[in-house]
Parts: sequence; C-alpha cells; structure tokens
Amino acid sequence: MTLFDRIKKIAKAKGYSLSEVSRQSGIGEKSIYTWKPSKTYPDGIIPKHDTLQKVADVLGVSVDYLLGNTDEKKPTEEPVDLDKVLSDEGMAMFNGQPLSEDYKKALLAMLRTMDNGE
Repeated sequence: MTLFDRIKKIAKAKGYSLSEVSRQSGIGEKSIYTWKPSKTYPDGIIPKHDTLQKVADVLGVSVDYLLGNTDEKKPTEEPVDLDKVLSDEGMAMFNGQPLSEDYKKALLAMLRTMDNGE
C-alpha cells in the first residue's frame, strides 16, 4: 500500500476528505494528491518529514505507519524518569535547546520540593 493509499484509507475511516486533512495540516489543499503514484513516480512522491508529520498528527498516527514501516499506528511511549534525566550527565532539551547543568539542577530541586510537599 502506498503512502497516498494509507492516508486516504485513514482519512476515510475518520470521516475526513483529503482536502480537509491538507487544510488541517496547514499544507496546500491539493498537496496530498501530488503524492499519488504516477507513471513518472510509480511509488508516489514522498514529502518532507515535517510535512508528513503534520499529516500524521491530524490523522493520529505515526509517520512510520504512514510510510508502511510499521503496522502499529502509534508507537507506545515509554515514561521518562525526570530524576534520572536531570541528574545524569548528558543532554536534556527544552524547546529545541539543550538545558545547561544549572537549569537541570534547578528543575530537579524544584521537582523534589514539590514531591516533599505532598
């Protein structure tokens, strides 16, 4: 099944037209139709990852599911142990920027204070 076919199938199951999925994704209204297989592109055109992510978000599935890399619509997410992430050396990020060690220590102290208050 091609990318276009998967998007069309999921959209139909959710009661969306492809134009509506495009609009909700913030991409051109007919963009998804350009991903349909053709003589020039037998597998269809694969859009940029960020564009595909917007469509996946609207449809409530993962990009890997849309691309046919997995049959799992949404990956199961593992919980994050903030105590470990903020205590360990290494990178923690917020808003696309790495947190300094001072910020990590301050966040950890704040979380520990909140935990003691319960």
